[in-house]
Parts: sequence; C-alpha cells; structure tokens
Amino acid sequence: MAAWDLSVTVEDLGPDAPPVTLSVTSELHVGGVILKLVEKTQIKRDWSDHALWWEQKQQWLLRTAWTLEKYGIHADARLLFMPQHKPLRLGLPNGMTLRLRACFSSPVFQTVIGICRMINIRHPEELSLLRPVEEKKKKKDKDLAEEIYDLTEVPLSSVSRPCLYNGMPAHFADTPQMENIYKMLSVTQPLPAPEVIAKQYRPASVVDKAHINGRWLDSSRCLMQQGIQENDRVWLRFKYLTFYDIDPKYDVVRLTLLYEQARWAILLEDIDCTEEEMMLFGALQYHISKVSQSEPQMLSSSAAMDDLESALQSLEVKMEGESSSASEMLENMTAPELNDYLKLFRPKRLTLKGYKQYWFKFQDTSISYFKSKEESIGEPIQQINLKGCEVAPDVNISAQKFLIKLLIPAPEGMNEVYLRCENEHQYAQWMAACRLASKGKSLADSSFQSEIRSISSFLAMQKSSPGSHGNTPANDESIDTHSLVSPRYHKKYKAKQLTPRILDAYQNVAQLSLTDAVMRFLQIWQALPDFGLAYVVVRFKGSRKDEVLGIAPNRLIRIDLGVGDVVKTWRYNNMKQWNVNWDIRQMAIEFEGNVNIAFSCVTADCKIVHEFIGGYIFMLTRSREKSDTLNEELFHKLTGGHEAL
Repeated sequence: MAAWDLSVTVEDLGPDAPPVTLSVTSELHVGGVILKLVEKTQIKRDWSDHALWWEQKQQWLLRTAWTLEKYGIHADARLLFMPQHKPLRLGLPNGMTLRLRACFSSPVFQTVIGICRMINIRHPEELSLLRPVEEKKKKKDKDLAEEIYDLTEVPLSSVSRPCLYNGMPAHFADTPQMENIYKMLSVTQPLPAPEVIAKQYRPASVVDKAHINGRWLDSSRCLMQQGIQENDRVWLRFKYLTFYDIDPKYDVVRLTLLYEQARWAILLEDIDCTEEEMMLFGALQYHISKVSQSEPQMLSSSAAMDDLESALQSLEVKMEGESSSASEMLENMTAPELNDYLKLFRPKRLTLKGYKQYWFKFQDTSISYFKSKEESIGEPIQQINLKGCEVAPDVNISAQKFLIKLLIPAPEGMNEVYLRCENEHQYAQWMAACRLASKGKSLADSSFQSEIRSISSFLAMQKSSPGSHGNTPANDESIDTHSLVSPRYHKKYKAKQLTPRILDAYQNVAQLSLTDAVMRFLQIWQALPDFGLAYVVVRFKGSRKDEVLGIAPNRLIRIDLGVGDVVKTWRYNNMKQWNVNWDIRQMAIEFEGNVNIAFSCVTADCKIVHEFIGGYIFMLTRSREKSDTLNEELFHKLTGGHEAL
C-alpha cells in the first residue's frame, strides 16, 4: 500500500501549534493513527478520553478498529485530536449556572444521562438540553459577572459509578465548596426580587410560547454536531412532563429543580391559572421559602433504613396481592354507583341555551343521564363513555362555581360537555369519578377515595377564612407580594391588596412540612388544564394558514390561532403510526377510524416534533419492574427518525 501524509491538529499542543503530520496507509485503523499521534507528540498524560473529530464531515471517529479507507478519509481530511469531555456551562431551572465536563461525542440523550448522574437526578430521560434565550444585556450589567458553580474537577470515573454518602453523591462531600454546590442544587432558591421577574422574557401569546420549543437540541446527535463548542452555555430543563416514580427520599435535587421550573413557569405566565390558584401558588412559595431557611434540607435518610423500608413496602404489596378474600372479590364485582342531579350544558358556538338539570348515573367508566330520577329505570337520554376523555376543572370557590369540563373524543373531533355541581362535596365525588374513568378505571378502583380526598383538600386550601389574619404575626405583613405572583397581578392590584389574600391562602398551608409543600405545589401545577403542553406553529396539509399544535403527555391538540380555541384533540392511544417525510419535512400521523393528519412545522424543525411525540410514547412504556434500566435503544427507535437508524 502506498503511504501518504495525514495532518492532524492536536488540541493539547495549543491553538497556534502547527498540525502534526503522520505517514499513513489507507489500511491503517483509527487506533493506529492515535497511537502514532501520541508517540509523535511525546506528551506524557492519560489520553483515554481523546478521540479524532473529522471537521468537514462533522463526525467523531469513535470506531477505532475501522480503517481510514472504511471511513473514507483521504489526505485532504481536516482531523482534530481532542478530549471527548469538555467544559460546558449549564443553566439550571433555578437560574444558577453550573460548569461541568460533559460528553461532546455521544448523543445528547447520553450526555444528559451523564450530567444527571453527576448531580444526582433519577430518570434523566425526562430532561434535555436547549439553546438559551438571548437576554438583552444593558451596559451597566456588564460588570456583574454571573456566579458559576464549578464541577469540572469531578473525576469522570466517579460519575460513571456514583456512590452515595449521606444521600448525596460522594464527590459533593470532598470540600466545603462542593458541599455548597450540592446545597444550591438541593435547596430552593430565595424569592426573586420583583425587578428580576420583570427583566425575564415573558411569552405574550401562544406563538411566543411556540418559539422556545424550536430551541431543543436533537437527542440523537452529539453536541459538536449541533454547533455547541467548549464552554458554551445551554439550558438543562425538564422536557417530558410525565414524572415517573417521584420519591422525596431519593429525589431531593430532582424535586428542587422541578419546583423551580414550575415556579418560574407560573411567575412568567408560561402556563395560565386562575386568580385563586395564583394566590395559592404565592402562599406556597412564601411558605416554602420561609421553611427552607429553617429546615434547609428535604428528607434524605440513611441508606440502611431505606433498604429496610423498601423491602417492607414490597412485602406489603405482595401480601396485598395475595390476600384478596372472597368478600373483597365480591365487593370488586359489585362496583359502587354514583347518582345525583347535576346540570348539563353543551357549549356549541352561537348557542344561547343555559344549563339544564338531569338525573345522572355513573357506572363503570360511563355517565348516563335521564330527565328525572323516576325515569332512570328506563333508557337514558344519552350514555357517554369517558374512557380517554379530557377532564378539566373550572372552579371559583368565592362565587360557588363548581364546573367539570369534559372533552369527549369523537370521530369528527371533540365533543364538549360541561357538568355543573351544586357544592364542594358533590364536585369532589364526580370530579374524582371522571378522572378515574378517563384513565379507564371504574369507581371500584382503590384510588377513588384518595382522589376525592385530594380534590377536597385542594378546595379547602383555596377557601378564605374570615377573621383569620388576626393571628398572623405582624412581621408577616411585610411580605413582598410582587415576588410571589406574576407581573399581571402587579399591574392589577396594589401590594396592600395582595397581602391579605396571600396570607389568607397561607393559613391553609402553614402547617405543611417543606417536602409536603413542594409536593403540593407540583400537584397543583400538574392539575392546571394547560399543564405539559408544548406548542409548535404548524401548517396542516391543505390549509392556507398557520395553526398551533399542542403536544401533551397523552395527546395532540389543534388550536385555531384566530380564536385561540382547541379545535381538535387526538390521543396517542388511538395512534396507529406516525412517520416523517424528511425530504419535504412533513409529518403524517394515522389514527384509528381512518383519521389521517399531515402537517409541516413552522417554528421548529420537524425532528423536534417527531422527538416530542416519540419521547412521550416512550415515557408511557416505562414500568415498575424495569424502572432501574433505561431502554435507550427503544428511545432512539421512537425519536431518532431515519438519521438514527
């Protein structure tokens, strides 16, 4: 074989050093090239993390047994020899910045797994990286260099096999500085100053919200292939909002960062909520910030006790499974029924008819209604199966309004039905029944009573108790309400109008522990109707105008930009297949009942939309038995598209 010269730039020799020239043949494998390089540079160091990057092809040469010929490398190739792990500045949901060594050569999905391992977050598949929104820098801000928490000294070996010490990864116990970083990750941040909130970017419309989703990085390609360089800044965020198996014992960092992401979504009006909910969110934030100063750490107990506890729990579950006696079986066969007078309304455009009272019967996962109780022996006016429907609350306690909004899937779109309840007790029962039925569970399900309790306690939190501010300490009156609610309420109310309302809501949560308060905040956030929706502007096939597609954990939503209404909903469990025509960048999805939709994406690459849908379907495949092992291959199959195969 004829020998030829290959020149390689070695990053460790400095930016001005000339490339190293090697005499090679096309039969030489990549490992041999690296060996020659190392011998020629004569630098004594650990080269195990180094690899070759082919600049023209934007590709790492990671298969060291492949020959240069197999890769297609000739004398004109520009190769760089550099470490695969490089420093990256990571913006966290709490506004802080971490500097750590991340992998620039593996797919972003694996890079995120490595980052989460380093900072102790379980279920890294729920997070991803995105390009930050550029903030406008004023001249006077230039002197304020942001504080960076540095983790670049953590050895990579301790990240691949982290061992826990006192509930935190051992590398955080090395020095006081490292402990300080872990504290920043695991303790909620103090309340932001109102001017900090005002300075942040706030989306003004659904289209604004759609633009942020064009910034997600591609999970199946590496950082280098996406133009991310050493020391660049990216954001780490929860992307798939289906949180699997949250356990405050093991998930201190995960819970804290999730709370921070939820809090900023509410403060910056990324997600809509009612005024009463906003006051409750404000009260919970106030309580959490107050308690976290006195008991800074969420629970993390000793490992031995945890093992014992989990062993006992699994034993309990087994016993429960085995001990279903005949009487219990009978009970399950005769499911409880729910019957009552409710008011029904079908909102169709241009109707002026109001609510009408009917006698309702709830059985299995269906609602039937009759003109009156006496007629309930005969045929119902209509029977509605709630399996797979959307259930949204519309409650205003001070106005005594208790509405359940049902969106029921139908071949031509979604049928809307509103049920109006008389009081809290009735609302809690029917709302719990509707929520269970939408998941395909009947009233016999063991979670029915706990669902009722959780709805009732949420309603109790929003109640105002007259004359209760008398017993709040005087120093509480100075709470900075503008740090607790979104800017819309700063304009609408003066601080002295907001204070009593937030303190009123605070009465109902003041007794919660830190962990309970954070969990409650997240539960209420997850119960908001728009929770988990990621928007993209799309153009449907055959349509002449742009519309918005909302991607949720269990469904897709079509929104008309003109009126801002949901026109149509499609659920993943009715989806037969979806594919992308990569040449014309168009997505086509087929649902049961011969429903086909196709659209091209306007504000995001169609790979991002493809990945969102595939990612959510992947999240639905996770199960308890396999919760420790992550099926990475399946994730790439569902999200990668043709590039991944």
